Amino acid sequence: MAATGRTQKILSEPKVSHPRIFTGWWSVLFIGVISGLGHGFNTYGFSVLFKPIAAELELNRAFTSVAAGIGRVEGGIVSPLVGWLSDKFGPRWVVLIGISITASGMVFMYFISEVWQYYLAWGAMIGLGLIFGLTVAVDKSINDWFIRRRGLAQGIKFGLVGLFGVVILQIMSPMVISRGWRPTCLIFGIIMFASLPLAFFLIKPRRPEYYGLLPDGAEYTPAAGEKKVEMTDRTAIYASSLQETEFTFKQAIKTRAYWLLVVGFMVHNFVAGGFNVHVFPFLTDIGISESVAGGMMGMMVFFTVPSRFFGGIIADRLPKGRVQLLLVVAFTLQVIGMSTYLLSGNLAGVYVLLACHGFSSGMVMPVTVFILGRYFGRNAFGSILGTMVSFLAPFGLLSPFYYGWIFDTTGSYNVAFMTALALASLAIFTTLLIRPPEKT
Repeated sequence: MAATGRTQKILSEPKVSHPRIFTGWWSVLFIGVISGLGHGFNTYGFSVLFKPIAAELELNRAFTSVAAGIGRVEGGIVSPLVGWLSDKFGPRWVVLIGISITASGMVFMYFISEVWQYYLAWGAMIGLGLIFGLTVAVDKSINDWFIRRRGLAQGIKFGLVGLFGVVILQIMSPMVISRGWRPTCLIFGIIMFASLPLAFFLIKPRRPEYYGLLPDGAEYTPAAGEKKVEMTDRTAIYASSLQETEFTFKQAIKTRAYWLLVVGFMVHNFVAGGFNVHVFPFLTDIGISESVAGGMMGMMVFFTVPSRFFGGIIADRLPKGRVQLLLVVAFTLQVIGMSTYLLSGNLAGVYVLLACHGFSSGMVMPVTVFILGRYFGRNAFGSILGTMVSFLAPFGLLSPFYYGWIFDTTGSYNVAFMTALALASLAIFTTLLIRPPEKT
């Protein structure tokens, strides 16, 4: 018993005795960059492309928005399968397939001439590919390789996503104006295809213990002739020393904490999903030029970077029973931003709305992913996250369409903002009820 206690103490205080960078950090760096390119193009770039595509295909805003929702619906349907595949066979090939589908959709956008082709390229290919390869699978990879530094790893990943979102906006806005939206899509497709070799080498198909490493790069001294199963035992001791509890998928979905997290995540998906699609049209509708609107949207995305990065760092340091309060802060910021704009209606209110939305939307996703790993462990993480994403599918389709329909029928987005305000207020209450689950 005493020996076990000493082992736990040693493992809970890992030391780095050599300069070699832990393999997991290279994966985090690549995942952040490629996810930033893909999701930045799809989430924020779509808003820049929105009006030119709508004008050329002669679509109103509601039906232009449908493309953004199609990928989310399809992604929701396949996410449980993606999670299971990632748990069962590792994330490498899942990521490669997803990037290939996304890149193909971007290239296809260059050639479209009909509405159905637009829905196929953007909805069924770009959206589906990102959900398939650059959401559940990459988060599964990070969750496998980090425990004590999981929040930092997720913070770096999501911080890079936000940073590249800013860069992409500043590139896409003038590119669309000078070259058109078709060449813009083609160029991004080529870049995504070029990333495939790096994905193969940097996304590992197995957990670190398979390669003789502990999560987080924790140091150990292997005994002569040590077998892989003994390394697995060492990892279990290390995880236990950090209060990591392993839940099966069935155990996780029976907990109240899981379903309360689902509610908060659905609210975030509705509020941010529609807003991100329509923010550029919203800004230009109120008289702001396209170049200035691109800069303001870039500012909004920039504000996601500190909340993504520092949200993960803070989450690492919070007690297990307090980490959900970060989500309360995020939803409160949404309420402040929407309320300020609706009450003032002036340019200052717009800036407050964009800043609060940036801080909030940047925090929700990484903190939710972190909480899932902290509460339920590594073994079934892919299936647990994948199933949660599937519940978002209807909202992913409804939200952009709803924002567009509200504008088409009222000439303003205010009613959509009021709906978002009410939902964010509900999420504050439900998130306050979350408690760490107990394994039964």
